[in-house]
Amino acid sequence: MGDVSSTGVTLNKPVRSDGAKGLIFGFGAYGFWGLLPLYFVLLIPAGSVEVVANRVVWSLVFCAGLLTFTHSWRGFRTAVSDPKTLGTLAIAAVLIATNWLTYVYGVTSGHAIETSLGYFINPLVSVLLGVVILKEKLRPLQWTAVGIGGAAVVVLTVAYGNLPLIAFTLAGSFGMYGFVKKRVGQRVNAVTSLSVETAVLTPLAGGVMLWLATTGAATLTTEGAGHFWLMAASGVITAVPLLLFGGAAHRLPLATIGFLQYLTPTMQFIIAITVLGETMAFERWIGFALVWLALVFLSTDMVRQYRTNRKMRAALRSG
Repeated sequence: MGDVSSTGVTLNKPVRSDGAKGLIFGFGAYGFWGLLPLYFVLLIPAGSVEVVANRVVWSLVFCAGLLTFTHSWRGFRTAVSDPKTLGTLAIAAVLIATNWLTYVYGVTSGHAIETSLGYFINPLVSVLLGVVILKEKLRPLQWTAVGIGGAAVVVLTVAYGNLPLIAFTLAGSFGMYGFVKKRVGQRVNAVTSLSVETAVLTPLAGGVMLWLATTGAATLTTEGAGHFWLMAASGVITAVPLLLFGGAAHRLPLATIGFLQYLTPTMQFIIAITVLGETMAFERWIGFALVWLALVFLSTDMVRQYRTNRKMRAALRSG
């Protein structure tokens, strides 16, 4: 119902389009992920293993609440009762745990810039996975992007004195995670998927938490109430951006999602330099500049392909 003005005329409030909602959800998700370095720094003196173990357990607690609230336990039971789905999500669980552990370690050990590099090069890794695993053929702009990315790796290896292993582990684990999750397709939504993945990891995570507690290495209950609740909040902090991303993915074109994904590493890069006080040698700036140039070519190709596909779909509908 619209509001009624003083003249008796009904005023209809503008309805926010799906595209606008999708942008809000997308900026919310990627912006949330971009701020994660600040959160993980707040959890010090907890180590990366303890942080990830707590993240798994508290995420499962939060997801269980969501499944109950949304009456979605049937979908969860369907997923765990199907061996193929359960097996696929178990592999995804191992990959995302590797990604989380590497990321938290990188941020809390003074390598936040390198973690941002991992997510900058993730699109290039995804393209390579398509070539190696799916035998996809690259278009000219994609080949150009991969070539420039290769040059960036050489420059960054020289700049760091070794391969940027944190960046490559993050990009590789997340790229493979996305590839594995695509095999599940639309059969499992974001909440159910995260619930199954954390359920698979919880026995190990719970064991780690118990071991840390018995050895006196746990910080969950020894650093005050504020630290405890910050650790417990990891469940919400993990699930909320995933839900926002799900809302964006259903409403936005793939090309728009592709551009939005660069918001996260950009924010992480800025935070690493301005807040966490990390420095960039000149050689690293050159390496990062090459990565960004590669992403320009990759993004240009993505937009061109999206427009071509849209024209083809329009022609088929009109024909």
